Amino acid sequence: MDNELRDISTSLKLQLGYGIGHILNDVCASLWFTYFLVFFHLVLEFTASQAGQLMLIGQIVDAVSTPFVGYHSDHTNNFLSAKYGRRKLWHLFGTLCVISSFPFIFTECIGCTMSHKWAQMFYFAAFIIIFQIGWAAVQISHLSLIPELAEDPHVRTHLTAIRYGFTVFSNIFVYIITWLILHLTGKCDKEQVGPADAWKFREVMLIVLAVGLLASVIFHLAVTEKQPRSQLYVDDNSSTFHCDILRKILLYHVAIIYMSTRLVVNISQVLIPLYLHQTLGLAARALAVVPLASYLGSLAAAGLQRLSPRSFTHKFSYILGSASALSGFVWVYFGSDYDYKVMFIYIVAVLIGFGGAQMLVTSLSLTADLVGDSTHASAFVYGLMSFTDKLSCGAAIAIIQMFADGAESSYYRDALSWVCGCATVLGLCLTLALPSTTHNSLVTISNPTVNDDEERIVTPIPTL
Repeated sequence: MDNELRDISTSLKLQLGYGIGHILNDVCASLWFTYFLVFFHLVLEFTASQAGQLMLIGQIVDAVSTPFVGYHSDHTNNFLSAKYGRRKLWHLFGTLCVISSFPFIFTECIGCTMSHKWAQMFYFAAFIIIFQIGWAAVQISHLSLIPELAEDPHVRTHLTAIRYGFTVFSNIFVYIITWLILHLTGKCDKEQVGPADAWKFREVMLIVLAVGLLASVIFHLAVTEKQPRSQLYVDDNSSTFHCDILRKILLYHVAIIYMSTRLVVNISQVLIPLYLHQTLGLAARALAVVPLASYLGSLAAAGLQRLSPRSFTHKFSYILGSASALSGFVWVYFGSDYDYKVMFIYIVAVLIGFGGAQMLVTSLSLTADLVGDSTHASAFVYGLMSFTDKLSCGAAIAIIQMFADGAESSYYRDALSWVCGCATVLGLCLTLALPSTTHNSLVTISNPTVNDDEERIVTPIPTL
């Protein structure tokens, strides 16, 4: 009994320690996706196109960095990685990059506030590049720990749900802090966001960054990275393994599902504040409260995934999430009356939040199942997934912003409903088209301890 209690305590400590390891990224991503365009377009008064171009720069750097970080994380093998853990080492590097660059993004250009906007773009672009490299390092190293911490696919789904649960809590925290600062320092129920609010966003950024840094410190103290089971014979043939991965059609199938899901989650998070401001004409308060309602829906989805039985298949989970999200986007397209603005918009936000979270956790679980026992290649696989996500989101946002200057007030309503709605349908169709069964390893690993014609046995995973 004592051993069982000790195992439960250790497992709980590990899960909680792992879950908070991405909070720094989560709070920064919340500000980045929800308020970046608001801050640069409405507060710093860049044009919509310029703000979209800055976000595109960040997304391109992130997209390029993720497979690079993934590849080198899988191949890191030195004294420090042996003692500290290769994933945790990259996590530490990313944390330092984020902490040193992100404060300058949500602050007015230091010493150059009167310079031309194009000159200021170079200033902000430099810090955005450093931030996105660090963000990618933290994200990929943290994701690639999942297959190494758990062998059971169901447990991996639980870890993914816990990770996303902390993501939801992080976003809720950001929106509550934002609402409090807007509420306590102005008439947020009557006035819209403007240039005078620059210092408020800076205060929000400093508060959430401090909490994220504390969480990262706890993660590094609480989680001990295990040496990969296959590390003893992977190093000599690692290049072959990655080439084998790239030849798997199922990899690209799951990558497009992940990309579609991220389009739904990220584009909706970016456009909802602009939709509230430009299309519905709501006051500053709505820019914090409506996203908060959305993430309360996400929290419910994370809890459902955490408590779901093994019979709750990935396909069923994705159908449930896509149906919820799609109903929200349809409602956005048709909703415009007074009751919608003051009441139903919160129901719509919950539907979109619940659906997006359900879809995202499912797509991440599909990725973890693909990695399976091939934990030596997990960071590379997650990097490839993230590459499609970041590049597609950045391009979509830049294109949307390119036509936003001078557009009608309904522009962001149409962009939100059509872009996210089509991405939802695409992800659903591809998920339903997945094979009924697959293997939980992308590559078959040859074990040098046996004969050359023998292969390491790979265990099948449950039905997708």
